[in-house]
Amino acid sequence: MKARNVALLMTAALVVYLFLLADRAFALFASGTGVGIALGIGVLLLPILGVWIVVVTWRNGLQIQRLSRRLDSEGELPDVSDLPRRPSGRVDRDAADAWFDQRRAEVQADQQNWRAWYKLAYAYDIAGDRRRARETMKKALELEAADH
Repeated sequence: MKARNVALLMTAALVVYLFLLADRAFALFASGTGVGIALGIGVLLLPILGVWIVVVTWRNGLQIQRLSRRLDSEGELPDVSDLPRRPSGRVDRDAADAWFDQRRAEVQADQQNWRAWYKLAYAYDIAGDRRRARETMKKALELEAADH
């Protein structure tokens, strides 16, 4: 199953859960008691927050996918298929570090190149540093948006 289909399935399950949670909030409102209404407000905040997180996550995913397609059409999409792998399938740590150093040098050489930032984000990802990968991808998205 493609990752996109899994994401759609998980999002659908989350939407059902958020709907049921909102329904519980309205049931608490209907109790008419001060405590029930206060709890209802608290419970209703959860689906509102959940919807916001889902929207932001999907928006970011679609923007990253757009950059990926653009790089692919330009023949510049990062390819790590030739890097050695561990039995788990992850890229070997030394190989990931060497590939990362090359991508970091590309960014240092051209700080305004969104393509270099995208590749650096990918390098962080294969090195297992997801937090920095997200931050770096945000920078790539900002630079690409400013490039238009």
